[in-house]
Amino acid sequence: MALSSKANDNREIVMKQLPIIQRWWLLCTVALLSACSKEAPPAAPSSDASATTVASNTAFGKSLNLAEQQGFADARRGLIAKPSGKVLAADGSTVWDYDRFAFIQGEAPPSVNPSLWRHATLNNEVGLFKVAEGIHQLRGFDAANITLIDGKTGWILVDPLTTRETAAAAMAFARKHLGDKPVTAMIFTHSHVDHFGGALGIISGEDAAKQKLPIVAPKGFMEEATSENILVGPAMGRRATWQFGNLLPASPQGLVNIGLARGIAIGRMGILPPTLLIDHTPQEVTLDGVRFIFQNAPGSEAPAELAFYLPDMKAYCGAEIMVPTLHNLYTLRGAKVRDSLRWSGYIDDALVRFGDAEVFFASHLWPMWGNANITQFMKQQRDAYKFIHDQTVRMINKGMKPNEIAEEIKFPKSLEQSFAVHGYYGTLKHDARAVYQHYIGWFDGNPANLDLLPRVDAARRYVELMGGADKAVAAAQTAYDKGEYRWVAELLNHVVFAQPEHKAARELLAKSYDQMGYMAESAIWRNFYLTGAQELRSGKMGQAASPVMASDMLAWSEVSSFLQAWAAGLNGPKAEGKNLKINLTFIDIKESYVLWIENSVLHYRLAPPASDANASLALTKGIFLKMMLGTAGISEMLTSDELKVSGSKLDLISFFSLLDKPPATFPIISP
Repeated sequence: MALSSKANDNREIVMKQLPIIQRWWLLCTVALLSACSKEAPPAAPSSDASATTVASNTAFGKSLNLAEQQGFADARRGLIAKPSGKVLAADGSTVWDYDRFAFIQGEAPPSVNPSLWRHATLNNEVGLFKVAEGIHQLRGFDAANITLIDGKTGWILVDPLTTRETAAAAMAFARKHLGDKPVTAMIFTHSHVDHFGGALGIISGEDAAKQKLPIVAPKGFMEEATSENILVGPAMGRRATWQFGNLLPASPQGLVNIGLARGIAIGRMGILPPTLLIDHTPQEVTLDGVRFIFQNAPGSEAPAELAFYLPDMKAYCGAEIMVPTLHNLYTLRGAKVRDSLRWSGYIDDALVRFGDAEVFFASHLWPMWGNANITQFMKQQRDAYKFIHDQTVRMINKGMKPNEIAEEIKFPKSLEQSFAVHGYYGTLKHDARAVYQHYIGWFDGNPANLDLLPRVDAARRYVELMGGADKAVAAAQTAYDKGEYRWVAELLNHVVFAQPEHKAARELLAKSYDQMGYMAESAIWRNFYLTGAQELRSGKMGQAASPVMASDMLAWSEVSSFLQAWAAGLNGPKAEGKNLKINLTFIDIKESYVLWIENSVLHYRLAPPASDANASLALTKGIFLKMMLGTAGISEMLTSDELKVSGSKLDLISFFSLLDKPPATFPIISP
């Protein structure tokens, strides 16, 4: 179809503004992707573990029974075969390296907390395992576990990993050793991408529909799964890169673990829509001849989450409500705070309903066996979250502030001695702060903190008060020599924000982060410290992965999720006094939105096209996603029947120009 000159001109206007639209929308969809860079950059030299760090780690190790063997017995039990080598993407890049952490063996090196080293060693027990008669797990093939439950005619598959590539490789490995069975049902335990992103590596959407494959998920799954990382994707993605240590080399002075797993795969991600939603407890369902009793647990570790019991096998799957580590009530990558009291309540409910379980398995880490062991574990998990909640609230009501509570709170010995609630992922300190935030919010009640100076302004004033950067660095060096690394970090953080190019301050701050990272029991604290040290030394911030890898998942995202992110990209000051209205019509899905700017706010409403709009765009959702992902070129869109533009060119340009362009990365460690 030939284009009129006017239509062609208007399409060119859209093309000129496309980089603005793409950049915002792409960055709002890749929070987890950008946490998973394919290769870590060359690392700047780290400092050695100091005498203080060595002494601290030695004392920490002596306070625990690191020789305890039950965890190792559980992690190794039922091993059938171990994988080796790499999983490669279509372009030959590495999606997953089974041997990346082969260095983790023997005694802990001075640069790793011995408790974390033990946990990482347990996480290195990877392969295909028999959990119980009729239940197998694939562990170490990605961040999460795949669980295979024998049905009458095939496998009921639980949590198909993060990527197509790792899911396909895991299933090929299972079929090699267990025989070629079909997948007859699929369960997504919750709405985090490492538990559903590999679904299309198991079965295509077309085949799933043709076979009427039962796909079970908790109520709200699709909304949460496709939208969690859209709105604040740029910030979450940048911070997730630090949390998961993907810019660190895997080494005794770098990445050794992420707490819940060894790492996260990077590859093609997708999703399949559920055919059955779990919306209450107990909800009994039979899948391929196997009885399941589902437990709906929204607002626990994920906004949409389920666990389940297999009554005929006396096996309970705790999903991610219960795993053998303390979890996050607040995740350092950034997310809404989780409700510890509600979370604890779900675990108590499981104890009451499924307390006769003889087998426990989860979406991460290793299983447990024996009713007495499982009951003790479930009580410890329940009581850990309840203890953090209750003790934090008690101290809030005494007038204590978040940092004071974090410094004060300690588990009782009965919990402290249990590795299953140690802070390899979440920690007592930041979980207590999360409870404070949940109830009280950001303000601690002190008027001095009501209207603080911006951090760079405050830093310059502090440095001036200290007599200049050099004197501050000298004082910090004295503190460093005494092993006072937390104080060094607080002191030099001011210097780096006041004078970002001060090399001595950057290096000494990096050394203090090294030492705190080496001492951290939490894998994600370690990763934050060591990534900060690396950026201080190298100045490199890494790059986000291509969002094209998430295209199969983004295709299911609601248009409204993108429009909300678009509204959050409006530059309020630039939009002051602007009153513009745009019609956005999706001709294939029969949805029409009116977008307008009023009081420096971008609104959108599902409504018929407005007659007084400044400009109108009519397009398919397919071409819209191609535009956002950058997979459709200008020539394709100028000639496509899937895109039509009408209205004022100047107003369209003005509208698009009001959208900010977030940077691919932004500084964290310096201004």
